[in-house]
Amino acid sequence: MIDTIDFDTIIDRKGTFCTQWDYVADRFGEADLLPFTVSDTDFAVPKEIIASLQKRINHPVFGYTRWNHTAFKESIQHWYQTRFDYKLNSEWIVYSPSVIYSISKLIELKSEDGDQILIQTPAYDAFFKMIHAQNRTVLETKLHYQNHQYTIDFVDLENKLSQANCKIFLLCSPHNPTGRVWTKEELTTIIQLCQTHDVFLISDEIHMDILRKGEHHTPIFQWAVDTQQIALCTSASKTFNTPGLIASYLMVPDAELREQFMYILKNRDGLSSTSILGLDSTITAYNHCHDWLDQLNHYLDKNVQLTTQFIREELPELIVIEAQATYLLWIDCSNLPFTMAQLQSALIHEGKVAIMDGTTYGESGKDFLRLNIGCSKEKLLDGLMRLKKSILYLKK
Repeated sequence: MIDTIDFDTIIDRKGTFCTQWDYVADRFGEADLLPFTVSDTDFAVPKEIIASLQKRINHPVFGYTRWNHTAFKESIQHWYQTRFDYKLNSEWIVYSPSVIYSISKLIELKSEDGDQILIQTPAYDAFFKMIHAQNRTVLETKLHYQNHQYTIDFVDLENKLSQANCKIFLLCSPHNPTGRVWTKEELTTIIQLCQTHDVFLISDEIHMDILRKGEHHTPIFQWAVDTQQIALCTSASKTFNTPGLIASYLMVPDAELREQFMYILKNRDGLSSTSILGLDSTITAYNHCHDWLDQLNHYLDKNVQLTTQFIREELPELIVIEAQATYLLWIDCSNLPFTMAQLQSALIHEGKVAIMDGTTYGESGKDFLRLNIGCSKEKLLDGLMRLKKSILYLKK
């Protein structure tokens, strides 16, 4: 019998050095806000992970920890086989402390200072920061937005890929912040265009497990005839709410590139000894927490329905973009008769709520909010009421 998971219980995260709750003032200037911001969730991790971590903590030695072994790799293979029906080559798997670290090192290895790194916008804000910090140039291809849906502008995509200095395409799959799950046809075309123009493809798939009912994610390798110019970066942390335990991994089919990455990881940056708790949580999650994830996705489906219905009935000027993945909702505010700056001011000072400004994700997000619904329905409803209060205040 499968245990029913309680996602309704509110867990007080304050006082735990929590980025979302304890440090909300860093981004919003006020400390007493109800946050729907940083992309972790307010949910307790699966009891299987807690039990495994407690068992490990009872061992009083926390020495250097090896990741390069069958227990780690087989858990990942098991996950990909059972969740995505994909047989993953274990030799491709490499540990990394974070997905952004993985992407940053791959950019370093596959491009030069001044080269262009192509991203689809709106885009996760860390992409912009990381590319600039690597002394590369951000090249944008804007997703096509029409009838409240996002699609890929393949004409523009190919035009950008064909530019001489475009060396890498950084794909977010599923996409943050729009929630798109890319189709087989879209991914196949992306792969073909990258191969045609000799552009290395990095696929960030950290949101791969958080899917709406009926949606199916496929790893980028599934549709590639030749995988040598592709790398996939991901982690269990987004799915199981364990980013504070520090662990991710990537798959690099090109053996030479893989060795170069591991050389940097170990010899130059000294990061090859992993967090024992991050390693343990990943192995446990992938071997034992399938049912928990299924129930999480069901709960998030309900939160999507709650948000969509509330906005449709109470705030009809706003439009919730249909989400296919992630626990982040992208909300079109372009019909409101005031600016995003005015809306943010009202949210912070009147509603006492923190919701991400879409301009964080690029200029094409200027009329949007990104709402994190990875929380109890009670907190979510409170946040939506605060959003309504803020908009009503502006309408006075």
